[in-house]
Amino acid sequence: MRLELQESPSQAIFASRWTAGLEPSHLSRVLDELTEYEIAAGQPVCRKGEPVHAWLGVLSGLVKLGTVSPEGKMVTYTGITAGGWFGEGSLLKNEPRRYDAMALRQTRVAAMPRRTFHWLLANSIPFNRFILDQLNERLSQMIALLDSDRMRDPEARVAQCLASLFNEQLYPGTQRHLHISQEEIGHLSGLSRQRVNHALQVLQEAGLLRVEHIGITVVDLRGLRRVMH
Repeated sequence: MRLELQESPSQAIFASRWTAGLEPSHLSRVLDELTEYEIAAGQPVCRKGEPVHAWLGVLSGLVKLGTVSPEGKMVTYTGITAGGWFGEGSLLKNEPRRYDAMALRQTRVAAMPRRTFHWLLANSIPFNRFILDQLNERLSQMIALLDSDRMRDPEARVAQCLASLFNEQLYPGTQRHLHISQEEIGHLSGLSRQRVNHALQVLQEAGLLRVEHIGITVVDLRGLRRVMH
């Protein structure tokens, strides 16, 4: 279920890195043209094959990007946490969306219309720089995902899933304590909840993280990234 909010843009929009570099007049125009809406847990934010009318940002909650392979296998690309934006590639190429986006929990989304996105590209050098950096980081993330997909070790897959959320360009709002459930980690890593639970226990015994009542605290991010290799 999508519930559009008629109020003015929330302060959460300023957690997005691209807002910091905009000139005041540019930012004012963008805020006037943004819309925000709520997506219930388990509901689609957007679907594969749909026309792409906006650049989308997660203001709160968690969104999974993925698709179904021709063989019927569910493939997860990444999770988008608060402060992260997605869909710039399809806007630049003017193509239908190439993946499904699903809210894993109650999620608040911001939408920048296509015309506003391209107007910013034409008028803001800082925004252009942000998009270049965004595409570069996304490429690196996809390469890491290909490596992860070859991993048979659940610990490495869970480590990759968690470490990928610590990217200042893509997910500027990520803190060492992740408010994330084992079920959500399973959705993002392509593992069952039971295998996620076992993998987290192994990673905890290695001193890389702490499994807590609500979420997970990453103790050694560098060590978590080493598990991936």
